[in-house]
Amino acid sequence: MRWTTLLGTAASTTAAAVTGALATQPDSVWYRTLRKPSWQPPSQVFPAVWTPLYVDIAVTSATALDALEAQPQERRAYRRALTLNLALNGAWSWLFWRSRRPSVAAAECAALAMSSADLVRRTARAHRAAGAALAPYALWCGFATALSTAIAVKNPGR
Repeated sequence: MRWTTLLGTAASTTAAAVTGALATQPDSVWYRTLRKPSWQPPSQVFPAVWTPLYVDIAVTSATALDALEAQPQERRAYRRALTLNLALNGAWSWLFWRSRRPSVAAAECAALAMSSADLVRRTARAHRAAGAALAPYALWCGFATALSTAIAVKNPGR
Protein backbone atom coordinates (compact mmCIF):
# COMPACT_ATOMS: atom_id res chain seq x y z
CA MET A 1 0.00 0.00 0.00
CA ARG A 2 1.31 3.39 -0.97
CA TRP A 3 1.35 6.06 1.70
CA THR A 4 -0.22 8.59 -0.70
CA THR A 5 -3.22 6.32 -1.18
CA LEU A 6 -3.48 5.81 2.56
CA LEU A 7 -3.34 9.57 3.14
CA GLY A 8 -6.25 10.01 0.74
CA THR A 9 -8.43 7.32 2.28
CA ALA A 10 -7.50 8.49 5.78
CA ALA A 11 -8.52 12.05 4.92
CA SER A 12 -11.82 10.90 3.44
CA THR A 13 -12.57 8.62 6.36
CA THR A 14 -11.64 11.34 8.86
CA ALA A 15 -13.95 13.77 7.07
CA ALA A 16 -16.85 11.31 7.44
CA ALA A 17 -16.03 10.75 11.11
CA VAL A 18 -15.81 14.46 11.87
CA THR A 19 -19.01 15.18 9.94
CA GLY A 20 -20.86 12.63 12.03
CA ALA A 21 -19.25 13.70 15.27
CA LEU A 22 -20.28 17.32 14.75
CA ALA A 23 -23.94 16.28 14.79
CA THR A 24 -23.78 13.72 17.61
CA GLN A 25 -25.48 14.79 20.86
CA PRO A 26 -25.77 11.82 23.25
CA ASP A 27 -26.25 14.14 26.24
CA SER A 28 -29.21 16.00 24.71
CA VAL A 29 -32.53 15.98 26.55
CA TRP A 30 -34.19 14.70 23.37
CA TYR A 31 -31.93 11.63 23.23
CA ARG A 32 -32.07 10.92 26.95
CA THR A 33 -35.88 10.83 26.80
CA LEU A 34 -36.06 8.38 23.89
CA ARG A 35 -37.12 4.84 24.69
CA LYS A 36 -34.26 2.49 23.81
CA PRO A 37 -33.98 -1.29 23.59
CA SER A 38 -32.49 -3.12 26.57
CA TRP A 39 -29.68 -4.43 24.37
CA GLN A 40 -28.34 -0.99 23.45
CA PRO A 41 -24.68 -0.68 24.45
CA PRO A 42 -23.61 2.13 26.80
CA SER A 43 -22.73 5.43 25.08
CA GLN A 44 -18.98 5.00 25.63
CA VAL A 45 -18.99 1.85 23.46
CA PHE A 46 -19.73 3.78 20.27
CA PRO A 47 -16.51 5.82 20.01
CA ALA A 48 -14.55 2.77 21.17
CA VAL A 49 -15.97 0.80 18.24
CA TRP A 50 -16.10 3.51 15.58
CA THR A 51 -12.51 4.72 16.00
CA PRO A 52 -10.88 1.41 15.00
CA LEU A 53 -13.53 0.88 12.32
CA TYR A 54 -12.60 4.19 10.70
CA VAL A 55 -8.93 3.18 10.75
CA ASP A 56 -9.96 -0.16 9.23
CA ILE A 57 -11.90 1.56 6.43
CA ALA A 58 -8.95 3.81 5.60
CA VAL A 59 -6.36 1.00 5.54
CA THR A 60 -8.43 -1.63 3.73
CA SER A 61 -9.68 0.88 1.16
CA ALA A 62 -6.15 2.05 0.44
CA THR A 63 -5.08 -1.56 0.03
CA ALA A 64 -7.95 -2.24 -2.38
CA LEU A 65 -7.37 0.93 -4.39
CA ASP A 66 -3.70 0.09 -4.85
CA ALA A 67 -4.56 -3.49 -5.80
CA LEU A 68 -6.88 -2.09 -8.48
CA GLU A 69 -4.28 0.25 -9.98
CA ALA A 70 -3.96 -1.86 -13.15
CA GLN A 71 -7.78 -1.79 -13.56
CA PRO A 72 -8.70 1.90 -13.84
CA GLN A 73 -12.40 1.31 -14.42
CA GLU A 74 -12.71 -0.94 -11.36
CA ARG A 75 -10.62 1.52 -9.35
CA ARG A 76 -12.97 4.40 -10.25
CA ALA A 77 -15.99 2.25 -9.37
CA TYR A 78 -14.42 1.39 -6.02
CA ARG A 79 -13.69 5.04 -5.30
CA ARG A 80 -17.33 5.94 -6.08
CA ALA A 81 -18.58 3.15 -3.80
CA LEU A 82 -16.27 4.34 -1.01
CA THR A 83 -17.37 7.96 -1.43
CA LEU A 84 -21.06 6.98 -1.29
CA ASN A 85 -20.43 4.83 1.76
CA LEU A 86 -18.62 7.57 3.65
CA ALA A 87 -21.33 10.09 2.73
CA LEU A 88 -24.00 7.74 4.12
CA ASN A 89 -21.83 7.16 7.18
CA GLY A 90 -21.57 10.85 8.02
CA ALA A 91 -25.20 11.60 7.14
CA TRP A 92 -26.73 9.20 9.67
CA SER A 93 -25.77 11.39 12.62
CA TRP A 94 -27.37 14.45 11.04
CA LEU A 95 -30.60 12.58 10.37
CA PHE A 96 -30.77 11.02 13.83
CA TRP A 97 -29.29 13.62 16.16
CA ARG A 98 -29.89 16.95 14.46
CA SER A 99 -33.06 16.26 12.45
CA ARG A 100 -34.37 14.05 15.26
CA ARG A 101 -35.91 11.65 12.78
CA PRO A 102 -35.20 8.12 14.05
CA SER A 103 -37.31 6.43 11.38
CA VAL A 104 -35.56 8.31 8.56
CA ALA A 105 -32.20 7.59 10.17
CA ALA A 106 -33.08 3.88 10.43
CA ALA A 107 -33.90 3.74 6.71
CA GLU A 108 -30.69 5.59 5.88
CA CYS A 109 -28.77 3.21 8.15
CA ALA A 110 -30.16 0.26 6.17
CA ALA A 111 -28.76 1.90 3.03
CA LEU A 112 -25.43 2.34 4.86
CA ALA A 113 -25.41 -1.34 5.84
CA MET A 114 -26.04 -2.39 2.23
CA SER A 115 -23.35 0.02 1.03
CA SER A 116 -20.92 -1.36 3.64
CA ALA A 117 -21.60 -4.94 2.56
CA ASP A 118 -21.01 -3.89 -1.05
CA LEU A 119 -17.75 -2.19 -0.04
CA VAL A 120 -16.61 -5.39 1.71
CA ARG A 121 -17.46 -7.37 -1.45
CA ARG A 122 -15.55 -4.93 -3.67
CA THR A 123 -12.60 -4.88 -1.27
CA ALA A 124 -12.46 -8.69 -1.13
CA ARG A 125 -12.47 -8.88 -4.93
CA ALA A 126 -9.50 -6.53 -5.05
CA HIS A 127 -7.62 -7.98 -2.08
CA ARG A 128 -9.01 -10.98 -0.19
CA ALA A 129 -7.36 -10.25 3.18
CA ALA A 130 -8.41 -6.59 3.10
CA GLY A 131 -11.99 -7.68 2.42
CA ALA A 132 -11.93 -10.01 5.42
CA ALA A 133 -10.48 -7.21 7.55
CA LEU A 134 -13.27 -4.85 6.49
CA ALA A 135 -16.09 -7.32 7.31
CA PRO A 136 -16.53 -6.05 10.92
CA TYR A 137 -17.55 -2.68 9.50
CA ALA A 138 -20.45 -4.20 7.58
CA LEU A 139 -21.44 -6.26 10.62
CA TRP A 140 -21.42 -3.18 12.85
CA CYS A 141 -23.51 -1.26 10.32
CA GLY A 142 -26.00 -4.14 10.38
CA PHE A 143 -26.13 -3.90 14.16
CA ALA A 144 -26.54 -0.12 13.92
CA THR A 145 -29.47 -0.62 11.54
CA ALA A 146 -31.16 -2.99 13.99
CA LEU A 147 -30.57 -0.54 16.85
CA SER A 148 -31.77 2.48 14.86
CA THR A 149 -34.87 0.57 13.79
CA ALA A 150 -35.61 -0.54 17.36
CA ILE A 151 -35.36 3.07 18.58
CA ALA A 152 -37.63 4.25 15.75
CA VAL A 153 -40.22 1.57 16.58
CA LYS A 154 -40.14 2.39 20.31
CA ASN A 155 -40.58 6.10 19.58
CA PRO A 156 -43.26 6.48 16.90
CA GLY A 157 -43.86 10.03 15.80
CA ARG A 158 -40.54 11.29 17.14
